[in-house]
Order: sequence, then C-alpha cells, then structure tokens
Amino acid sequence: MHLVVGAGPVGLTMAAELARYGARVRVIDKAAARTDKSKAIVLWPRTLELLDRAGCAARFVAQGFKVHATHLIAGGKHIAHVRLDAVETPYPFALMLPQSDTERLLEEHLNGLGVQVERQVELLGFTLEPESVGVTLRHADGRQETADVSWLLGCDGAHSTVRHGLGMEFEGETLPSRWILADIHLTGLPSAEDELNIYLHADGVLLFFPLSGGRFRLIADAGGQSSGASSSAPTLEEVQAIIDRRGPGGVRASQPVWLGVFTINERKVKNYRAGRVFLAGDAAHVHSPAGGQGMNTGMQDAINLAWKLALVSRGEASAAALLDSYTLERSPVASEVLADAGKLTSIATLRGGFTQALRNQIMSLVFGLSAARKVMTEKLSELSIGYPHSPLTRDLHSHHSGPAAGARVPAVSAGQPIGAGNAPRFVLFAEPSPESAALVARYPGLLDAELRKPFSAGGIWLVRPDGYVAVTAAPGAWRELEAYLAQLAVEA
Repeated sequence: MHLVVGAGPVGLTMAAELARYGARVRVIDKAAARTDKSKAIVLWPRTLELLDRAGCAARFVAQGFKVHATHLIAGGKHIAHVRLDAVETPYPFALMLPQSDTERLLEEHLNGLGVQVERQVELLGFTLEPESVGVTLRHADGRQETADVSWLLGCDGAHSTVRHGLGMEFEGETLPSRWILADIHLTGLPSAEDELNIYLHADGVLLFFPLSGGRFRLIADAGGQSSGASSSAPTLEEVQAIIDRRGPGGVRASQPVWLGVFTINERKVKNYRAGRVFLAGDAAHVHSPAGGQGMNTGMQDAINLAWKLALVSRGEASAAALLDSYTLERSPVASEVLADAGKLTSIATLRGGFTQALRNQIMSLVFGLSAARKVMTEKLSELSIGYPHSPLTRDLHSHHSGPAAGARVPAVSAGQPIGAGNAPRFVLFAEPSPESAALVARYPGLLDAELRKPFSAGGIWLVRPDGYVAVTAAPGAWRELEAYLAQLAVEA
C-alpha cells in the first residue's frame, strides 16, 4: 500500500499515476474540502504532455484559457513580445486554470481510477521500518488508526508534517518583501486578451495574468516594503492605485474575487528520500512565483517518482537501481527553478533610476535576439528539462538526429503518447529484428511489446515511461541494452 499525504495538485497527481499503474494507494488530507482559491494558475506545456499520457489532458485544456504570448513593458516602453506558438509540442500555450479547478479535475480523474480522497484524516506520526512505514492517522471523529504501509509519500505542502517527521532541514530564506495578489475583473488593457502582461515601473513590478471572461490575476510587489509591513489584504482602491501608477492607463478594476498578500520563500531539502519515505512538491521545495513553475515542478516530481515506485512494487525492477535516482533527477530541476525564479524576481524589483534604465536597455537588446526568446520559451514551457546526468541515462552512441540521452522525446510518437497505458514500461525505438524481439520477450515487465520507428535509420533509443531518453545506442548494440535492463531488473 502507498499512502499519499496531501490532496493538492501534487498529491492527486501522485495518487492518480500510481493508481493508473495498478498500485494500491490511499490519499489523505486533513482539510475538509478542496481549495476554493485560485492559487497556482498556470499549467505549462510539458505538464500537459505528461498529463496526456494519462489520458486526461484534454479535460484541462477544455476548461482552461490559453495564453500564447508574454508582453514586457519597461519604463513605459515596449521591451519584448515573446510567443509560445513556436514551441514544438501539441500544447503551444500556457494554460491558465485556477488551482481549484486543477484539483477538481485531478480528483475526478483519480475517482475514475477507483480511488477516493479520504478527507479530514491527518497524519499524526510515523516510524521507519526496513520493509514498511508505521503510520498513525487521526480521523474527523477523533478516532486514531495505526497501519503499516509500504511507502509514505509526503505531498503535504510547505509546512509538511512528513518533512518535519523526517527532521529534514528546509534550507533557504524568506525574502524581505511584501507582495500583493488580486483576482479581479479588468477593462481597458490595450494588449490582446491571450497575452500575459508585465510592467516594470520605477515603483516596482506589475503583472497581469488573463484567466478568462475579463478576469485577471494581478501580482505586484509592495514597493520595497519589508516583511514587517502590514499583512492585511489590500483594498480594491489600493489595487486600483497601483494599476494607475504602474500600468498603461485607462485600466479599471472591479468585482474582486480574491485579495491577499504574500511573502516569497526560497527553500529546499537536500534529499527527497529517507528509506521508504519520499517528499514531493512544496514539501521538498518552495519558490518565488516568478515564472509560475512551482506547481508544475511538483506535479512533475510526482510523475517522475510514480512510475519508478510502480515498477518496484510490481516486482519488475530493482529498488536500488530506480528509487535513488528520484532525488538525483528532481533536486537539480528544483535548484534551477529556484535560481531562475530568484533572478527574475531580483531583476524585476531593482531599485534606482540608473539601475532600472540599464536593466531596461539590456533586456531590450537581449530579447531582440531570437535565440534568447527561444531559450526563455523553452524554460517557461519546461520542454528543456532533461536528465542527462541521471544514473539511469546512458549515452552509448550519440546520433546526429533524434533526441540526446536524457532529453525529452516528442510528446507523441507513432500516434500515441509515450508512457500511455496502465503499465509503466520502457519503449524501444529500433528497427524490428530477431535481437529486438528477443529483448522484448526477455523483459516483458520492463519493455513495451510494440517497437517504435527509430528517429534515424539504424539507431536505437530506449525511452523511459515518462518520455525521457534512457539510452542512445549504436546499431547492433543489443548486448549493451541487455546489460542496462538486467541492471534495472536485478537487485544490486
């Protein structure tokens, strides 16, 4: 049994992936109901590609709002217009969707797999054993339950009970600034409705994220006020004053849905695993909201871990070979997201007229380069994420065409998503041969029975269940592939 603690987007993704692969799973949450707040509002293309493997991405796209570009204005002048349309993915847009809807859709998907969230159930504590984890749960009526589970998955947010129970240090800092958040209706914005607008002003930054139907998410720093400033939510009048001061003029705010304040935390654990206990999402790392990567990073943590746990639980793969790779793959991703978000926040909140003018000039020059715009879109879309340095990655032969070892493969190949179906199997991209047939027959629990066409003639690619290249090999390198799969299949 896998016990998932936390039924936010990360916990629901973890539970759904495990259930899709046939693993026994419980998911608990101490809250009585899903959030009714918008909170995290964007799903990036790579997350949608990964949800497509589970057959549920279309539901999200149908209910979200597609944003195709980012418009950057600094000092009242146009600096950059960066479009997502050119990225090579079936989802060339940022999907704006309130977290309340993301959680609802994920929970409906989970329910369709036969798993219900157990609400008002709290994890009180746990003990680590060699072959299990002993947990103590408290139910809504005060009844306490003790149970042994095979794996404990902490997806319980920044104040994680699981992380605290492990005694892991949450390294980092809380930045000395106050930010304003407002979900409101706006009229009078001069840009297209499918564009995210960023205004860099002498007073600070102002961001408009379109949600649909004239509703927007507004984020602004409070002009350098320290964390000791008022923590009370702003009034609509205060929000309007910021828009008037920093925005393009003529923009009117009305019908506030949510007004609030927040501070930025940048924190992370060193290791996402302790024996049979794992951390994912905000329980392992929290970020500046710049770039909107936090929820997506957490959901991709869950997708990365679920197929590995499922293979181990099914007895198809070695725990030693697979499970330690989770931290080694996902920790560097979170570190990069933290660094990039921190840089973006620092750049956006620079003070001083000369410094801001220099920033604006440099940004105008940089974003005038198509290569810079391409790097930005690939980072935002998360299509550039890969695992070239993972212990699961082997570059036995580099090919001039086709994805490199550790890289993401195209989202759809041979008419179906990589990793679709109810079994977490690797996919072999190679020409049919007696050797390829023998390899599939030898490892039916690890390899998909259907071969895919290689990306270039004669080449061999072995692709993981989550759509990243595990091995690139030269024609005829069947002995090396056999050795790789044998290492996965047998306890080291």
